[in-house]
Amino acid sequence: MTRRKALVVRGGWEGHRPVEATALFIPFLERNGYAVRVEESTEIYADAAELADTDLIVQCMTMSQITAEQMAGLAAAVVAGTGFTGWHGGIADSFRASSDYLHLVGGQFATHPGVEPCDRVGGEADNFLPHTISMTDLGREHPITAGIDDFDLVTEQYWVLHDDLIDVLATTTHPTRAWHPWHRPVTSPAIWTRHWGAGRIVVTTPGHSLDVLEHPSVRTVIERGMVWATRTASAS
Repeated sequence: MTRRKALVVRGGWEGHRPVEATALFIPFLERNGYAVRVEESTEIYADAAELADTDLIVQCMTMSQITAEQMAGLAAAVVAGTGFTGWHGGIADSFRASSDYLHLVGGQFATHPGVEPCDRVGGEADNFLPHTISMTDLGREHPITAGIDDFDLVTEQYWVLHDDLIDVLATTTHPTRAWHPWHRPVTSPAIWTRHWGAGRIVVTTPGHSLDVLEHPSVRTVIERGMVWATRTASAS
């Protein structure tokens, strides 16, 4: 039986610990029969032959930049059936200058609201808020999230700008506070899938730090998402 091929592309902003974060999931892929290749830049996206032979791309590349050639290669691979997945800023806050990337993924990080201004001390914890990841009706039935109850986190809560071509498996709601400029609660997608050509995309927004990635529900969603996104027989 031919082994499935996974490509891990990591780098960008070091605050999201791209090496350590992806290292949490590479053993899972290997245990499940994937041959894993790791790249430290997006240059591989311009290699059409390599991507055509790749069943799954796991990206952890916060911010950073992508060339037009690399972006075209990534999009073409997904359209042809290569799965694409990742978590937090490694997929939802990548390549801010590329509208083509936003079009591919279907949602983009806008902000993560912080604690009350008088309580901020200048560290990353200023942006850690208690919040709930709430499963949608679709999420309660979907293979990625079935059997996972709503769960609570204290970490960055992503506010996401998105389109309606995504299939939302879980949401999170931003309340309104006296210091906020918005006037009613805002619900953002927290976990979603997207069908793009013959390819499948999965985005999981929790995952700022290693402890969040090791949360049982977050880790389960990411691992199931990698399997679900992988190229299907019909896309081969």
